[in-house]
Amino acid sequence: MTPHVDSSPSSQLRSSRGGPEAGAAVKAADRAHVFHSWSAQGLIDPLAVAGAEGSYFWDYDGNRYLDFTSGLVFTNIGYQHPTVVAAIQEQAAKMTTFAPAFAVEARSEAARLIAERTPGDLDKIFFTNGGAEAVENAVRMARLHTGRHKVMAAYRSYHGATSTAINLTGDPRRWASDNGTSGTVHFWAPFLYRSAFYARTEAEECARALQHLEDTIAFEGPATIAAIVLETIPGTAGIMTPPPGYLAGVREICDRYGIVFVLDEVMAGFGRTGKWFASEHFDVVPDLMTFAKGVNSGYVPLGGVAISAEIAETFSTRPYPGGLTYSGHPLACAAAVATLQVMDEERVVENAAHIGETVIAPGLRELAERHPSIGEIRGTGMFWALDLVKDRETREPLVPYNAAGAANAPMAAFGAACKKNGLWPFINMNRTHVVPPCNVTEAEAKEGLAALDVALSVADEHTTAA
Repeated sequence: MTPHVDSSPSSQLRSSRGGPEAGAAVKAADRAHVFHSWSAQGLIDPLAVAGAEGSYFWDYDGNRYLDFTSGLVFTNIGYQHPTVVAAIQEQAAKMTTFAPAFAVEARSEAARLIAERTPGDLDKIFFTNGGAEAVENAVRMARLHTGRHKVMAAYRSYHGATSTAINLTGDPRRWASDNGTSGTVHFWAPFLYRSAFYARTEAEECARALQHLEDTIAFEGPATIAAIVLETIPGTAGIMTPPPGYLAGVREICDRYGIVFVLDEVMAGFGRTGKWFASEHFDVVPDLMTFAKGVNSGYVPLGGVAISAEIAETFSTRPYPGGLTYSGHPLACAAAVATLQVMDEERVVENAAHIGETVIAPGLRELAERHPSIGEIRGTGMFWALDLVKDRETREPLVPYNAAGAANAPMAAFGAACKKNGLWPFINMNRTHVVPPCNVTEAEAKEGLAALDVALSVADEHTTAA
């Protein structure tokens, strides 16, 4: 099979604006001038993208791909939703930009709509340009609120690439920038499939993970710890849904020691898990919640911190020493307002839950029955991971931790097979994630699963069962 070639009239109109020569020019300019993130610049070959719509994007040769990555897990309503595009255009004609110290309609309305959806009393919204800056400011707020400096975060996590956020991160992207002086302390969060606690059940994993956290706090000194920062459901690190009782247990520990509880919902928020926020699955309300990505489907960069009444009160008469030139940018906020309205009107959150439960979950279970490379499937809504292994009995990952080059060949072959069959996959280490737009249709979801089925046969060739 080959990537689908879109021959519709609209595709022909789009392709008339460019073709292989235009694609080559785009690629040449990119290679000459664009410095890409997380990459060895001379070893990458980025695809030149001609356009995108809904759950698909296409290149200048007319090859169309079903996007099972949602960009970087942010196009929760897909690409080019006409309502949001129109809202951005309307806002641009009305007021393209304005400084953050003023009350602006789009900014005020976006904050109101976000606060309506956040749990508990998280009713004040501090806007940032993205998720990493949201984490930076949440930590700053926690430190100033408590008068403490240390911040705790889990291994197998990702919180962003800025200074504090990268030090909180618990994956190899931290290593090059970890200066050991930022006051961060890492601990093991629960993950039964690869338990650090030799647990056999979710209950054991939960109890032992909470005891480990409390022991770490005791040895670090409770009075030195400002915040615990957790992804509600870790995203890039593997979509490990915490066991029942874990987040409630962390909440209780934070309350007991006066520690600020920060939930990072940058990836899991705004419908991704089949709820507005993943915290709703666990009936837990943090003191601070970070968000970005799905708040406006990434159409214009926007993130933020939702702030509890108690922490907001800390800065009632005391200035908050932080801000950004583009905080609450009118174009970004207009996109957020339109996105949230679209999600309500088109029942996008409900769709994510429904397709996840009725199509994705059973489809992945069916794949696991046929493919020995699948060690575990886990997730909810439009937020799933397949843990690929060499051996199901030993659970040895299909490739080593942080593999590159020849060591990563099995996952590279799997990824190439996905693309050959018109599916753009989200791959991290030994996992592939199933994270299509939250408004994906049943037919699109099944199309993606069928392409995964073919590609997983390639992964199977690298298992002990082969």
